[in-house]
Amino acid sequence: MAKDSRQIEGGLFPRKVVPVLIPMPAERAYSYALPEGVEAGPGQIVQVPLGPRLVAGIVWDGEADVINPDKLREITQVFDCPPIVEPMRRFIDWVSAYTLSPPGLVARMALRAPAAFDPEPMIDALRLTSNRPERLTAARERVLEHAGNGLAWSKSGLAHAAGVTPSVIDGLAKQGVFEPVKLPPPPVVAAPDPDFSPPALEAEQTEAADALRDTVAKGGFSATLLDGVTGSGKTEVYFEAIAEAVRAGRQVLILLPEISLTAAFLDRFHARFGTRPAEWHSELAPRMREKVWRQTAEGQVKVVAGARSALFLPFADLGLIIVDEEHDPAYKQEDRVFYNARDMAVVRARLADIPVVLASATPSIETRVNAAQGRYQHLLLESRYADAGLPDLKLVDLRRHAPARGGFLSPVLLKAMEETLARKEQSLLFLNRRGYAPLTLCRVCGHRFECPDCSSWLVEHRFREQLQCHHCGHTERTPNACPSCGTLDHLAACGPGIERIAEEADKHFPDARVIVLSSDMVGGTRRLRIELEAIAKGEADIVIGTQLVAKGHNFPLMTLVGVVDADLGLSNGDPRAAERTYQLLSQVTGRAGRTGRKSHGLIQTFQPQHPVMQALASGDPHAFYERETDERNRAALPPFGRLASVIISAATRPEAETHARGLRAAAPAMPGIMVLGPAEAPLALIRGRYRFRLLVHGERGRDMQGFIRQMLSQGPKVRGSVQVQVDIDPQSFL
Repeated sequence: MAKDSRQIEGGLFPRKVVPVLIPMPAERAYSYALPEGVEAGPGQIVQVPLGPRLVAGIVWDGEADVINPDKLREITQVFDCPPIVEPMRRFIDWVSAYTLSPPGLVARMALRAPAAFDPEPMIDALRLTSNRPERLTAARERVLEHAGNGLAWSKSGLAHAAGVTPSVIDGLAKQGVFEPVKLPPPPVVAAPDPDFSPPALEAEQTEAADALRDTVAKGGFSATLLDGVTGSGKTEVYFEAIAEAVRAGRQVLILLPEISLTAAFLDRFHARFGTRPAEWHSELAPRMREKVWRQTAEGQVKVVAGARSALFLPFADLGLIIVDEEHDPAYKQEDRVFYNARDMAVVRARLADIPVVLASATPSIETRVNAAQGRYQHLLLESRYADAGLPDLKLVDLRRHAPARGGFLSPVLLKAMEETLARKEQSLLFLNRRGYAPLTLCRVCGHRFECPDCSSWLVEHRFREQLQCHHCGHTERTPNACPSCGTLDHLAACGPGIERIAEEADKHFPDARVIVLSSDMVGGTRRLRIELEAIAKGEADIVIGTQLVAKGHNFPLMTLVGVVDADLGLSNGDPRAAERTYQLLSQVTGRAGRTGRKSHGLIQTFQPQHPVMQALASGDPHAFYERETDERNRAALPPFGRLASVIISAATRPEAETHARGLRAAAPAMPGIMVLGPAEAPLALIRGRYRFRLLVHGERGRDMQGFIRQMLSQGPKVRGSVQVQVDIDPQSFL
């Protein structure tokens, strides 16, 4: 809200003052004066001076704080851009308050494309006049035929359509046959057609789709869990909700956990709606990011499919949010502003008064509890599409069926792979560990290769002849001799990574076509998409991959899935370890048999009696979820209690520990909330910074944010190299 009539240089001069939220770690909006005759209301994006720089900001709600109006600086530019709408501004404030992050840092995520604040330039084009050329050639005749519909053409577009060179167009323009006109910039994607290719849904799918269509048509806030086994057609069902929103002229946001999922998803969307949605993720070219941001703000883009950051796009009229694979840990951001995009999507939908749909074959316990308690509508798809059977899952006890010396694949799994190859079908070997081996040591002196900047071992990547830290990116060339004792050729790789499994598979099946899939493969996302297409076309016999193969992919010939080390995720001290392991292994074994072929899943484990393994083998997810939910309830862990992590890091260990102990001493006495620690984080050193952690545990309904805010304000001031990060609802405990 503006304030008027400021005293300036001894005279009364009417001056309007507005609060502007700057995309920086500021705790409040700054006050700026509006130049005479300039208006800028809440949500307007403006340019303001900040020190020696000019930066973009958002005119914010509320009263401007003016202490000394004489020192106020003026807004230098009001961008010709649609304002950030009121629900989005409330969302930024809400995320800031909930995550204890400066509102400027949250606003920064909504202003990620500064070049888009100005309108896109108009395109030079030509339109046919009544004049005719002095001489009519065959080439000119083709041009006139194509341009005769009265529409404007770009020069290059008309030349291409008519099959002529641009010089032919230039010659006609000089004779006045064409007049110059301006065209608006083209849309990044065509508008989706909700009736382009309606699917043939089965009875169970139709019932769920009808429920979602009714929810969208009714409007207002609602949250729905779309819970269906792998291959049950959840995507086709929520496509019908998207179609309903598009028919109503509203915009839709689809959140996906991984970029690797987008290629197949975009193809499915195109088949249903006749066009692709706009994309939004970190690998999008800068110019395309600007176009998507601008056209989303203007309402031209109707559907956006993107990673978690798409949640902060400035939609003009958002009508529906879809969160696919809602259980996925990739939705958690752990940098600058710590937030879970799944939970924030529900908040954004509530603030905008629109529906949100959470889809998963293995929903998170938090979401299942919300559905069980009636907060979310629960739609269940219990069978695969077209009556395709779920894979037959069996546990392979590695104590009884041990791999050969130096190997990691049991005889049981090798025999199943041999039979699968004989049927000309595909096998998938899953191991959630990149590289060749997680540890390299010297057989003579015992030297272990560790990262100099992190408390972690260096992972050997034999294909690249490198040792790499997966936390900070430090790399070393793999040596021939031990750097400690100098002994040649006595370095031993300990444990398997997917490269080592590929080596073993190649040894047993030398004629098989093997593809290795990992997030750090050379060629990045583009190569990954090519490899996934090759697998889908049957151009591979054995696929070996990390967790990215577990998500959303459809491989028609995949009939065998082997989990190499199912126990890997159970020993990291994470309270969600059992849930995460169950979800991951359920998803990866669900890649098999999606087109109706008889399929199998073999899970290698040293703990066949573990509840997770028993739940997988029995095919009874409900019993597993009931047990895990009961354990969470008894321990008052989320969603029955609250957790927050306060991570203190510094360049030296004493600095970090001293500050952590000071914060612990400053914790207020508040019923229902206790502080555990400080203790060294499991990864005590990352990127050269020593880390200590306080874990705050509270009963549900307690003011966790108020408690932490008071502890930080009463604790020692941040000095020197010390940094303090607050993670509300932590997903990682490393």
